[in-house]
Amino acid sequence: MSAQAEPQPAPATSRTSIRGLLVTSVLMTVVLMVGTGIIYPLAMAGLAQVFFHDQSNGSLVKNAQGQVVGSSLIGQNFTKPKYFHPRLSAAGKGYDASSSGGTNLGPTNKTLMKNTITQANLIRKEDHLPANYPLPADAVSTSASGLDPNISPAYADLQVPRVAGARGISQAKVLALVKKYTSGRTLGVLGEPRVNVLQVNLALDASRR
Repeated sequence: MSAQAEPQPAPATSRTSIRGLLVTSVLMTVVLMVGTGIIYPLAMAGLAQVFFHDQSNGSLVKNAQGQVVGSSLIGQNFTKPKYFHPRLSAAGKGYDASSSGGTNLGPTNKTLMKNTITQANLIRKEDHLPANYPLPADAVSTSASGLDPNISPAYADLQVPRVAGARGISQAKVLALVKKYTSGRTLGVLGEPRVNVLQVNLALDASRR
């Protein structure tokens, strides 16, 4: 029977090398965790507060008393004649920020067609328009998010006579406020001009004072 060689201990240099790799790995993990998990988020939050304070805090809108009444980024439902009405919403029970979404109904869906006709008739009735008066698309359709805070200038202009009549003020005054809260295309080319419903309605309420 041949003699078996006894196992030799690992060289000291090898043990040192493994220990060094472990230390390096732990240190790198700690550095990356602190850098990307603490320092970077705090730095970005700080810069956002300095340069984009309103946006980073939700683009909150306050009334004349300084109370927060909503966000310029999230639509709200206004139904009274003296207010501009927003786009329809299919988010939850309507304008639900926790359930953002559209109807997902196709253009040939019977339910969609019925709802569109019903909404068109309602708008023509409340705004005293002829039976076949052409309406902007956003007047009779929901947005993809259900939270769109804006309407088209065409839809806003259509509502001016009703709003002015309900408030007993001139249409010119209402139109001036609509123009004030109308934003153009982003960077001059992206999207379409739009009117923020919440902001123009708050301006109408404030104009009475």
